[in-house]
Amino acid sequence: MNHTIIIGGTRGIGRVVVRKFCELGHKLSVFGQRKVNEKELHGSCFFSIDLTNPLALRNVLEKALAINGKVDNLVLLQRFRGETDSWEGEISVSLTATRNIIEQLQFNFNDAGSIVLISSHASKNVVSEQPLSYHIGKAALVQLSRWYAVKLGPKNIRVNCVTPGAVLKPESQDFYLKNNDLQNLFRRITPLGRMGWAEEIADVVLFLCSNKSSFVTGQDIAVDGGLSLHGQESLARLSISNDSKNS
Repeated sequence: MNHTIIIGGTRGIGRVVVRKFCELGHKLSVFGQRKVNEKELHGSCFFSIDLTNPLALRNVLEKALAINGKVDNLVLLQRFRGETDSWEGEISVSLTATRNIIEQLQFNFNDAGSIVLISSHASKNVVSEQPLSYHIGKAALVQLSRWYAVKLGPKNIRVNCVTPGAVLKPESQDFYLKNNDLQNLFRRITPLGRMGWAEEIADVVLFLCSNKSSFVTGQDIAVDGGLSLHGQESLARLSISNDSKNS
């Protein structure tokens, strides 16, 4: 039975990823800061952890390995959500913790393994509602994945990124689905004509953790319905056209 470790699996896309892996029969070690009932995570082993504490992180990873054995897959979805300085927090949670986790677990994979990091279009573009630290953290994650893809390739460990677009998550889908103006806008500007679902992001994560992607490593895969294919001027024109149509 495969052992999958999921960092940041208690909400949003992470929670859906947990459910998907559970349906496949994986042993799951789920890490998160928010305390949850393990029944909410479909019987997975849950570990509450402060990712900014390297010693505590090392100890809890060792505990997960002792309970569930060597690793087959590692999925990292965490981001900084604290109230302290966002720069130090994001770098610590998104980058330093990711590096520390990979460095420790690289010696504890089975014969082959997959690591998947969740990035953002903020790695390439400016997303005005997010701070600078978020942009720097996500951009660095993409390069970090490439570096480890080269370093860990000889160990038969693959490392890839998934970059979601606008996604309907369990916590936010009601807001988006009830907002007709937003829905109409996404239909207009997205080549596939809609927003994505968290399940669709999770399916790409599962693909990258399966033998079907056995020769894929060091890639950043956008899962956004083609939205990022548009140039900024084209998006502006589509948005204005949509507003004119509705006025």
